[in-house]
Amino acid sequence: MGSPELHIISFDIPFPANYGGVIDVYYKIRALHRAGIGIHLHCFEYRREPAGELDQYCTSVKYYPRKTGFLANFGMKPYIVASRMSQELVQNLMNDAHPVLFEGLHTCGIISDPRLKGRFLIYRESNIEHHYYLHLSRAEKNPWKKVYFLVESLKLKFFQKNLRHASVMLAVSQDDSAYLSAAFPAKKVVYLPSFHRDNEVKTLPGRGNYALYQGKLSVPENSVAAEFLISKVWEDSFPELVIAGLDPPDWLSRLASKRPNIRIVENPADDEMFRLIREAQVNIMVTFQPTGLKLKLLNALFNGRYCLVNPAMVAGTSLEELCSIATGEEAFKLELKRLFLLEFTQNQINKRESILREHYSNQNNCKLLLEILTLH
Repeated sequence: MGSPELHIISFDIPFPANYGGVIDVYYKIRALHRAGIGIHLHCFEYRREPAGELDQYCTSVKYYPRKTGFLANFGMKPYIVASRMSQELVQNLMNDAHPVLFEGLHTCGIISDPRLKGRFLIYRESNIEHHYYLHLSRAEKNPWKKVYFLVESLKLKFFQKNLRHASVMLAVSQDDSAYLSAAFPAKKVVYLPSFHRDNEVKTLPGRGNYALYQGKLSVPENSVAAEFLISKVWEDSFPELVIAGLDPPDWLSRLASKRPNIRIVENPADDEMFRLIREAQVNIMVTFQPTGLKLKLLNALFNGRYCLVNPAMVAGTSLEELCSIATGEEAFKLELKRLFLLEFTQNQINKRESILREHYSNQNNCKLLLEILTLH
């Protein structure tokens, strides 16, 4: 018998692995490749170039254009789904009987296709998407975009029923696993944390002289979280706050420019972001919705010093004891004042290594995924 083979349908080209969802896809592909799985990767192409880097890990890589524009928005299917439906993809899947892994609800437009009936279909959840879009609507400042996100949330909630065609579901957090188990009681739901870049803790002992907030700043939730830190939390007496990430909106850059101890680093290279995370005294992470697993939290815990978060950031992650947790602006201020005075010790690094190895090992999670693939 030859090596086991698997189709993976990715919502985006997963290289470079420089934002949340594609990080999970890319490092999952690498782990499965090392485990001897033959991967047939199918990528939807939008604003990213085909990546030759993927060829070394995959038996085949195929690209499909996203169908953007008005027609993709018209109808009952959510835009993130309708823009990623391809008959060519279905035809390529029909060339064999290998299992199919759908990365995110985005790629599930064909999961109910009768031609796939009887196949082993795996849904990889990255967010409870209708909850996520509802929070985007609440965070958005533009009234038209606010309505758009709300309508998409309703479409996503309606579309979610199509997941009944999945053979098994993989959830990135314990809370999301509980949600899917309740919504689909007849389905097998497995808690499988996200794959990520780090295999060991690289935290520097000692103390840094700034705090870091980082994320994809074009996403309303992230830019609103940065605004919260600038307007509500950061005091003139505090050390520097660095806000780093992709495509910050102009209004956020203008807001930060008014404060002498706040600096925005726009579109940093991977090496620069890694340096900022490692050398910061505090990595601050704020989210206003408790779905999914925030990969920047894992990145900070493997590489940074103190992590200051709100409760939603660690919901369903088993990472609470590795973080300082604050609710509300005054609690954030008090905790920042305390953390800026502390040294990060080797004992704290050892504790991180123990907990992260238990819950967030790529090697262990790959073994679990291989066990799931044997179910069919």
